[in-house]
Amino acid sequence: MTPLTRRRLAIFRANRRGMVSLALFSLLFVLSLGAELLANDRPILIRYDGSFYFPLVRDYPETTFGGDFPTNAVYSDREVQELIEKKGWIVWPPIRYGYATVIGGEGRKSLQPPSLAHLLGTDDQARDVLARLIYGFRISVLFGLVLTILSSIIGIAAGALQGYFGGWVDLLFQRFLEIWSSMPTLYILIILASFIQPGFWVLLGIMLLFSWMALVGMVRAEFLRGRNFDYVRAARALGMVDVRIMFRHILPNAMTSALTFLPFILAGSVTTLTALDFLGFGLPVGSPSLGELLLQGKNNLNAPWLAFTGFAVIAVMMTLLVFIGEAVRDAFNPRKVLA
Repeated sequence: MTPLTRRRLAIFRANRRGMVSLALFSLLFVLSLGAELLANDRPILIRYDGSFYFPLVRDYPETTFGGDFPTNAVYSDREVQELIEKKGWIVWPPIRYGYATVIGGEGRKSLQPPSLAHLLGTDDQARDVLARLIYGFRISVLFGLVLTILSSIIGIAAGALQGYFGGWVDLLFQRFLEIWSSMPTLYILIILASFIQPGFWVLLGIMLLFSWMALVGMVRAEFLRGRNFDYVRAARALGMVDVRIMFRHILPNAMTSALTFLPFILAGSVTTLTALDFLGFGLPVGSPSLGELLLQGKNNLNAPWLAFTGFAVIAVMMTLLVFIGEAVRDAFNPRKVLA
């Protein structure tokens, strides 16, 4: 590890707010990755008649546990549970509901307020809000991470080509960027999503059409400056190919400023997905989504826990990402003095 890297890590660790935000956000994200183990209407493990069964991984017919029907076992059914418990035991997740589980029986009533059975209540389709929140958080963060990585790769490559070659390449690309960036992005996303079947990857591709421009200007400026350095001229004079000069000698310096913006790009990606879901042009109907939770809160003002829950989760997520971004920005600031 170079002295410069150690200095940046030390400055980042010295930012207590950023460190706490990173630890908390990482914990929430890791927990959401195991959403199936936290909230599911299937048991984690079943011990029956001396054998182990894993319903999260594989479907088992009811006859496996002594039932009468060859169809897949419905583990929320009390009769199926009694059949298993006669010859074994069941290990359930902490929350016995998946994001699409419709609560039956006495709890079928929708819009139940928070209680011990449902810590954040139920929505207007009698689904557990906490379970949907866990899955929705995971989808939002994964969507934002993938979009941030892909858009950064495209944006950095475009900015590098502009800045390094300059001339007509830079001039034509700048005119294209001016036209492309002047388009009403949100309206175009809504129009495209209205006649294309929305899905995770389809929506990601549509948003990628516009999100890649975030880093172009910054990387372009760094390459315009770096291509005139003496070591770059020397490498060019020695016959080194342009691609090697760009990505081995100039890009590491350009990445210093680009990395400081990644947490903010991630926050913007999550916000855009939430807005599209709220407007009904995001993920498919029934998908766990923070925007859909806010929409339910808007449509059900008599159930304030829906709006409060959605707002609180989004506010906390954005706050953590902004604090992390500020800490990263300070770490890469050459004028920042370590106290």
